[in-house]
Amino acid sequence: MQTLLTILLVLAAGATLFVLVKGVIGMAQQKDLSGRRSQDLMRKRVLFQAAAILVAVLLLLMAGR
Repeated sequence: MQTLLTILLVLAAGATLFVLVKGVIGMAQQKDLSGRRSQDLMRKRVLFQAAAILVAVLLLLMAGR
């Protein structure tokens, strides 16, 4: 079970990093004048971060037992 949670944690952290880099590149290119795409990427980043934190908490709870 811990192996599965560790894999999920790495995937969530990787997805967070991917969306973050994609957003930074998008802002640097200044193609999104309305800001809609930036907001969408921000929401996805926050969602992936929340998932990573939840998995990390579950791992810590399992390690404490």
